[in-house]
Amino acid sequence: MSAVVYVLSTVTGYVLTSAFLLKCPSLLHRRKREAFRSRHISHRGGAGENLENTMAAFKHAVKLGTDMLELDCHLTKDEQVVVLHDSSLKRSTGINAYVADVAYADLPPYLCKLGVSFKRDCYCEGGEDKRIPLLRDVFEAFPSTPVNIDIKVNNDTLIKKVSELVIQYKRQDLTVWGNSSNEIVKKCHKENPQIPILFSLPRVLLLLGLFYTGLLPFVPIKEQFLEIPMPSIVSKLKDPQRQTRSQRFITWLADKVLMRKSLFDHLTGRGIQVYIWVLNDEEDFQRAFDLGATGVMTDYPTKLKEFMEKNNYTTTIK
Repeated sequence: MSAVVYVLSTVTGYVLTSAFLLKCPSLLHRRKREAFRSRHISHRGGAGENLENTMAAFKHAVKLGTDMLELDCHLTKDEQVVVLHDSSLKRSTGINAYVADVAYADLPPYLCKLGVSFKRDCYCEGGEDKRIPLLRDVFEAFPSTPVNIDIKVNNDTLIKKVSELVIQYKRQDLTVWGNSSNEIVKKCHKENPQIPILFSLPRVLLLLGLFYTGLLPFVPIKEQFLEIPMPSIVSKLKDPQRQTRSQRFITWLADKVLMRKSLFDHLTGRGIQVYIWVLNDEEDFQRAFDLGATGVMTDYPTKLKEFMEKNNYTTTIK
C-alpha cells in the first residue's frame, strides 16, 4: 500500500510542478530576445489583394503597415534567388516548366488571374506588376520590414545564397526562415545560426508530445517561431458536403489538439512567437488572438488591418 501511495504522490507532485512551470516558464528558461514582434503578417504579400509574391503585393502590405511579409524562395537555373511559391511554373505562369530549369532573365510573367489558395472559389486579378521578383529586390525595397522566408526546396545552394543575402543586407534580426521539412531547417540553422528558425513539422509533433505529457516546461527549445494552421478553416476551403465523416472528425480532432491557449501562452512566455495561418475571416482572426497567438497570417491584409483597428489590436513593428 505504501508503494502505491508513493507512486501516487510522486505523480501528483510531477503533475503539479509541470502545471506550475507551464504557467511560469521563466523559472527554468531565460526568455528569448525578440528583435521584433509581429501581429499582422501578409501571406505571400497578401495574395487575395494583389498577385502573390509580387513587389506590388509587398508594397501594398507595407504601405498598410503590416508587421511582416511572408514569402517563398526558389533558385533559378543561373542560381538567382527568386520569390515564388511553386517549384513548377504551371499554376502561376501557365508555362509547363520548373523554375530550377529556367534562367532568371527567361522567367515568364505571372498570369493575370490567380486563385487564392486559402479562400475557396476566390481569385485575384493583378495589375501591371506580373514579374517574379528576386529576394534581393524585397530586401532593398523594405530594409526595416521583417520577412518570413519559406525555403521551398532542399537545396544547399539556395540556403547558402539566402543566408548570404541576409548577411549582405544586415537582416539577421529581421528575418526568420525554415520549412516543414526538418532536414531543411537543420541545414538553415547550420548555415547561419544567427537567423531565427521556424518549427519544422516533426518538431511541431514533438512539441505537442512534450506538451501533452507535461514535459514541455523542462525542455529547452532552439526555435523562436511556431507557425501552425488553424485546422477548422478546412471547412471553408472544401465543400462540407464533399467531406466524409472521418475527414470531419480528423479536422475536429486536429483543431482540438493544436489550438491550445495554454500551449501558446507558455511559448510566448518563453519569447517564442506563435503565428496562425492562413486566416481570411474575422471570426478566425478573433479566435486566433483570443487563443493567445502572437500574430495572424492572412491573404487579405486590408481586412486584417481593419479588424485590428476596430478591436484595438495594434501592430508592433520595432
